[in-house]
Amino acid sequence: MSPPLRFCMITTFYPPYNFGGDGIFVHRLSNELARRGHKVEVIHCRDSYRFLAGSEPAGAYNDHPNVTVHGLESGLGFLGPLAAQQTGLPLFKRAALRRILDGRFDVIHFHNISLFGPKIFAYGDAVKLCTMHEYWLVCPMHTLYKFNRAPCAVPSCIACTLSYGRPPQWWRYSGLLKTAVRHVDAFIAPSRFIKEKHEAMGLAGRIIHLPHFIPEADVSVDSGAEGVSDGSAKPYFLFAGRLERLKGVQTLIPFFRNHPKARLFIAGSGGYEAELRRLAAGSDNIVFLERCSEEKLRALYRRAVALMVPSLWFENLPLVIMEAFREKTPVLAHDLGALREVIDASGGGLLYNGEAGLQSAVERLLASPTERKALGASGYAEYRKNWTADTHFERYFTLIADHARIKGH
Repeated sequence: MSPPLRFCMITTFYPPYNFGGDGIFVHRLSNELARRGHKVEVIHCRDSYRFLAGSEPAGAYNDHPNVTVHGLESGLGFLGPLAAQQTGLPLFKRAALRRILDGRFDVIHFHNISLFGPKIFAYGDAVKLCTMHEYWLVCPMHTLYKFNRAPCAVPSCIACTLSYGRPPQWWRYSGLLKTAVRHVDAFIAPSRFIKEKHEAMGLAGRIIHLPHFIPEADVSVDSGAEGVSDGSAKPYFLFAGRLERLKGVQTLIPFFRNHPKARLFIAGSGGYEAELRRLAAGSDNIVFLERCSEEKLRALYRRAVALMVPSLWFENLPLVIMEAFREKTPVLAHDLGALREVIDASGGGLLYNGEAGLQSAVERLLASPTERKALGASGYAEYRKNWTADTHFERYFTLIADHARIKGH
């Protein structure tokens, strides 16, 4: 057991001011540390969420009493995030950041700091870590998904940024990032794929492979791996996640819309939802569930034939795969990015390419409850071995202790 430490998590988005898995993981990490007796303060930017969402968030998240949340607001609305995006500097948040960070922490852990800017790496005096949730350090659009059409092979950053309707980040053509990353003691890569991709693209600094974790609550609940649906005669496959073009749900809808034996359940929301609903119009086989509570999502995993991960970009380590494996549910994943790494290491699912590969994998699982159960068991074994909180924190605190010694803290 590590002695109590003082942590600061810095992230642009934190629930409920949050869009995707990065904020969810920071919430889980912060609260698990708090439950283990550590003090955690979280800094996030409410202005950034409001700028991008155009509204206040719906719903609420609870935090442990040991977690203190600082939702920063400049009073200037979108100008604060826009200034950080353009200059790489937290111009209108500097005073608040320095006041919070001044000499108070043992560990400062950065996450998605895109709308604070890389200069924030220089703030504070502590062991400094940064988790690579996506590719923002080497890609202005975070995802290496060029022109919102395909994985990036040859960068054309200014043209690509403009194609997304975003202004170019001129600070990227200065020495700011190269200087700023020197303040980070270690970068944390949840997958080996994202580690190797950053190294290949020239990011300086120490990069450590350390997977995320998923809480273990109620892992003994029966997984329901027989593919039983919600009362319909047809079993279902599940997609869970943010509904954006690069997530690839549009590649599943034509296949499932008239499938005679199975349906597709889609749990999530996002900017591509209207187009997906248009593609699925008139089909009883495609069921949109919008955003689900964690309890409902776990029940959906347990009853699904498999989780579908049809991503068209270089995925890192999707939390939904870990969540599915926790419920002993197998995964069918598009063979791209870190997905092969995860499926090969776990033996918890099948990879596919193209519609023929998708059809083969779906029909194979529908035909064999025995194979579904075996794949789910393999995925669960991988979860127990590498993705529990205990395993994560053993490695996490070793990393912190190593750098505390180096820094003389």
